[in-house]
Amino acid sequence: MSAEPSDPRGRFTYWRLRFRAWRGTRPFWAGLFTLLSGVPIAYFPYADIKIGHLTMTMATTAGAGSLIIGVLLATLGLTMWFHSIVRVFAGVATILLALVSIPVSNLGGFVFGALLALVGGGLSLAWAPGRPADEEHADDPGDGRSAKHAAVRRQTFQPDGGAVDPGTPDGVGDGPLSPGPSDGDPNLTEMTAHANGGRNSAG
Repeated sequence: MSAEPSDPRGRFTYWRLRFRAWRGTRPFWAGLFTLLSGVPIAYFPYADIKIGHLTMTMATTAGAGSLIIGVLLATLGLTMWFHSIVRVFAGVATILLALVSIPVSNLGGFVFGALLALVGGGLSLAWAPGRPADEEHADDPGDGRSAKHAAVRRQTFQPDGGAVDPGTPDGVGDGPLSPGPSDGDPNLTEMTAHANGGRNSAG
């Protein structure tokens, strides 16, 4: 049974939230700017601009190169959307194509297409996937301190002088000045310092 609601307003909200979730898992704006940058770069060399009774043809000898650059930019934009794992390569390639389009394709689609490509490539390089919500809550115990401090506060000590360390801050139980179990040795005090890999006895 589908979870999609039946009323039009509910369907719109459902698809809007799904699109928002899809957009948040990939460099959406980088791909959009890259897609849009390919349009002026590929279009202007083949366009005919009419000014009154005057027809001006923008075709140049580099029209084929402009078309190739425009298609590549559109492909890179789709790659950023549907294969974001290669976003760094796609961003670098987009920036290089934007620079190449300046001398090849009418100043990069009259600078407009080149600027869009540069912005899209930069956004693709800067984008990073977000962290899941459960990991963020695990790192923040609630009082603004880090999980390292929370692990230190959780250390408890036994009455016989030994220490129980349920969670050490760095995952290693034998750090300097860290309490450890007494192992039944009566010569060890409650707090023992670890030096040169061994325990210093108090007696």
